[in-house]
Amino acid sequence: MEVVQVFNIAPTSESQELPSQTSLPLTFFDILWLRLPPVERIFFYEFPHPTPLFFDTLLPKLKHSLSLALGYFFPLAGHLTWPFHSDKPIINYNTRDSVSLTVAESDADFNHLAASDLIEAKEIHHLIPHLTISHEQATILALQLTLFPNRGFSIGITSHHAVLDGKTSTSFIKSWAYLCRESSSSLPPELCPFYEREIIKDPNELEAKYCSDWLKHGGPNNRSLVVWDLQVPEDAIRGSFKLSRSDIEKLKQFVVSNKKGNTNTNLRLSTFVLSVAYALVCRVRAEEVKSKRFVLAVPVDCRRWLEPPLLPTYFGNCIGAKFVIVETIELATEEGVVVAVEALSEALETVKDGVLNGAENWSTRMLGGLVTDDKIIGTAGSPMFEVYGNDFGWGRPKKVEMVSIDRTSALSFSDTRNGDGVEIGFVSKKRTMETFASLFAKGLQS
Repeated sequence: MEVVQVFNIAPTSESQELPSQTSLPLTFFDILWLRLPPVERIFFYEFPHPTPLFFDTLLPKLKHSLSLALGYFFPLAGHLTWPFHSDKPIINYNTRDSVSLTVAESDADFNHLAASDLIEAKEIHHLIPHLTISHEQATILALQLTLFPNRGFSIGITSHHAVLDGKTSTSFIKSWAYLCRESSSSLPPELCPFYEREIIKDPNELEAKYCSDWLKHGGPNNRSLVVWDLQVPEDAIRGSFKLSRSDIEKLKQFVVSNKKGNTNTNLRLSTFVLSVAYALVCRVRAEEVKSKRFVLAVPVDCRRWLEPPLLPTYFGNCIGAKFVIVETIELATEEGVVVAVEALSEALETVKDGVLNGAENWSTRMLGGLVTDDKIIGTAGSPMFEVYGNDFGWGRPKKVEMVSIDRTSALSFSDTRNGDGVEIGFVSKKRTMETFASLFAKGLQS
């Protein structure tokens, strides 16, 4: 890969006056993710045209619309800091700030990288930009455009998890795509970010607890912003697996026909629950998990569950967690999907009792303070983000990859390009991936 140029794109606006300087405090929802690795995604787009058309037409339009999008999402051009005079980290933005946009060319096989076949994880790492992070401050967003001459291009986005959750990150991409596609300078209301943070109440002083836990971690008084350097295994293999609507309906009927007669839980037979349950069972069997219990951390968007509720366009993290605990041996049975759906339903049902119940333990779990022999994994992304709807004016993405699961070992979930079902991302060793792929396909044939 050859880096052609690096641009610093500053926010601009044709419809509103940008602040010359502003500070945005982190909430306890943000602080929870302070040193977690950044979230990384790649969007692959087909563009079978000569190279000059990319640099003369596409690139200028992408840069201009990016500047306009940053006008609405201006904190993304700022920096995350934790000053000694502040009891919590803050986002600082001033008019001199910008976002790094790297433009590169690659001679790699575009069709291979954008396919759904198993590939080596490291094959796409050069398409992802890096944040600039020190102990004192961190950039929030970095972008990379990579041209595959006469084939296509990719957009790599890396975002700081302490500033953006998945909903906010994908809302930014949607806004950028809208402004580029429509050649507009104005966003519709449903894409305009909402910045009021005072509306988030913290009666249990979670903010103080999470800050204290981070200060003690590697401390005392450790204000470092350097994120955890989770390594990607050398032999890691990526795979994408699809569940069509008919597959999901088949799983639904299987669960209804085989559910336990004594369950008191209202089964949640949503596309997401069924997809997570099926992927989890395939993974447990493929990895031949030895631990007695399996713990699945499922993120929950808290926006509509808070009191008062937040607007869907709230800027920042607003993610809680529900922990699904299942006996591993039960997941390995023929009724494993039923067991997983019932466990997921029971855990998600507790959201109604209070989405922040148990939140005082979230940072302890995050920092590994609970000593356990349980196998713990998480999920990332959501089909609700509609990542395949991001059309910049040259068509929908051919492929969208969530690269950060290489480090976290999470299962990722998204919509599909044709809108028919769910796409599941998984990264593991080659033998495990091949077994997972086989189990995934065979389980849908019966």
